[in-house]
Amino acid sequence: MQISMLKAKLHKAHVTQVELEYEGSCAIDSLLLEASGIREYEQIHIYNVDNGERFITYAIRAEPGSKTISINGAAAHKATVGDRVIICAYINMDQNEAQSFKPSLVYLDECNTITKQSNRIPVQVA
Repeated sequence: MQISMLKAKLHKAHVTQVELEYEGSCAIDSLLLEASGIREYEQIHIYNVDNGERFITYAIRAEPGSKTISINGAAAHKATVGDRVIICAYINMDQNEAQSFKPSLVYLDECNTITKQSNRIPVQVA
């Protein structure tokens, strides 16, 4: 049996651009893609922390070092510049692979600079 697991996450990225007339997708600084392991053209889920919108698109490369997070095409209606978003990619694997799998978690500050990287989320306490 295959299950879907979190592969990678860019946590609290800040939207730097919204481009309604662009072809589509989400442009992400190439260095952030590399740090997270998200591939160009890979399906991504975007969760907007500020307005609650959740949508699916795909990643494209933005200039390395630009700190760009650009929400493009129809998805541009779901975010504004400055919004905090969580960008996730998922992977399907069998249950045996999932036993030892660890996701790539990249935490960002308000300038989209990496502040921390991890492969586990701490246990939530009551």
